[in-house]
This record gives sequence, C-alpha cells and structure tokens, in this order.
Amino acid sequence: MTDASLQDTPREAGLGDYFALLKPRVMSLVVFTALVGLIVAPVPVHPFIAFVGILCVAVGAGASASLNMWWDADIDRIMKRTANRPIPSGKVQPEEALAVGLALSGFSVILLGLAANWLAAFLLAFTIFFYAVVYSMWLKRSTPQNIVIGGLSGALPPMIGWAIAAGNITIESTLLVALIFMWTPPHFWSLAIFVKSDYGRAGVPMLTETHGRRVTRNNIMGYMVALVPVALAIGFTSIGGPLYLAVSAALNMWFLKACFVVWRRDEEQAEADNFAAEKNAFKVSLAYLFLHFAVLLVLPATGFGGW
Repeated sequence: MTDASLQDTPREAGLGDYFALLKPRVMSLVVFTALVGLIVAPVPVHPFIAFVGILCVAVGAGASASLNMWWDADIDRIMKRTANRPIPSGKVQPEEALAVGLALSGFSVILLGLAANWLAAFLLAFTIFFYAVVYSMWLKRSTPQNIVIGGLSGALPPMIGWAIAAGNITIESTLLVALIFMWTPPHFWSLAIFVKSDYGRAGVPMLTETHGRRVTRNNIMGYMVALVPVALAIGFTSIGGPLYLAVSAALNMWFLKACFVVWRRDEEQAEADNFAAEKNAFKVSLAYLFLHFAVLLVLPATGFGGW
C-alpha cells in the first residue's frame, strides 16, 4: 500500500475516542452541580443511591453530548475549536455516535428511575431531549437567542440532584436552576466575542454574528444585572444564610465589574489587547459559578447554613 492509501484508511476508534464523544469537561460541571443539588436537599440519601444517581446524571450528560456531536458534525468540521472532535477528525463514525447517544440515554433514564425515583428520571430525560433536540436541532441554527433558551438544559442538573434526594421540586432547586440559566448568557457571549469568526464560518447565528459585538456587550451587561438578584435570592432560602450572602455579594461584584469592563469597551480597544477583558470575563464567569456551588456544598459542614 502507498503512503496515500494508508492515510485514507480509517483507523479503528479507541475507548478514548468514544469517551471524547461524551464531552468530559462539560460533564464534570454537570456532575458537580447535580451533586450539590443532591447534598443540599433536606433529605438524607443512601450512599449507594446517591452514587448511582450521580452516575446516571453523568451518563445522561454524556449521552446528550454524543447526540449533539452526531447532529453538529458538519459545523464542527468548520470551527477551529471543534475540528478535532471524534467525528470531524474521522476517529468515530456519525452512526456510531448516534448509537452511543441513544443507548446511553435509555440506560441512564431507566436506571435512575429504578434506583431513585421517576421524577428525577423524567427531569433527566427532559434535559437530554432539550439539549439534543430543542437546542442542537432547532435553536442553535435558527435564532441568536439559542444559548439563552438552550441554556435550560445545562441548568437542570442541580434540580435533578435535588429530586434524587427529595423526590420533589422546590423554590431552592428552582433558584439553583435559575442561577445557571441566567449565568449562561454572560458566560458564553464573553467567549463568543473573541471566537466570533468561528461561528460566522459555520453559519451559526450567534448574537455576535447577527447583531454585532456592541449589541452582544449590551446583552452581557443586561443579563449580568439580572443574574445578581437571582444569586442573592438563594441566600434567603433554607440552603443559603448569612455566609452564603456575603460570599455571593463578593462574587457578584467581581463578575459585575468584569462584565462592566467588557460592556464599556469598543472594538478598537478590544482588538488592541487581543480581547483581554473578554477573556478575563470568561475566566471570572467559570470561577463565579463554581464558587457559588462550592460554598453551598460546604455550608452544612460549617454550621453557617440557613437562618
């Protein structure tokens, strides 16, 4: 065989290639927020049920990611940051990704229903459906508000965790969902500003493409302002308390300042320093969400949780 024919021969996919279909970095955030939702719920959970429940959430998140990669393979080939994903790189065939996504979806939902309860299983099924069908197949390519509405799928894991433990939906779990939902636009649009050309080449109607960076900056600031009362409201529930309020206030001031800097800049300033403020806002957003959930996680052990 010639060198050219060897290059054209697809190699057999390895375990690592299939694992990459599950978007493990995204899965880690899903698992963490679901775990916090489970732990802060006022009902003790048997460790085995908790383990199986969080495992099902992780598998369900991976399933929806695999279905997303199957559907988005055409635009993933165009975008620099996604061109090396398993399907566009030729490591995994599209039909394999579809089969993995469907199999893991069914497995995770059924197992969660049997191990925990069917409310948690329904919420997991809805999350998978929303991400794979509503967001990936419909919203992502049809509206610049794709990340806003589609963000619901990434916001639901703490409610699933709470439902695993308590078997219900409460104001606390709803506010945890609202926190992630309102956080997603300023988080993602900060990223979109400095990877603008990627979305344009792929034909994805990101707000930066359809309305420009100035409108995107305005929206980042608007959603950030709306995020603040949601984050603080958690402090007045049974899972919050004075310590949470103090930490949340500091985190909101930090993120608000980062978004304000992004909002006040013009394109000439941004391009002059290679979008340093936008990249900083994106990094701050990651710390902002992680630390909010981290403080909720440790509050019960400190004795400063609740009122």
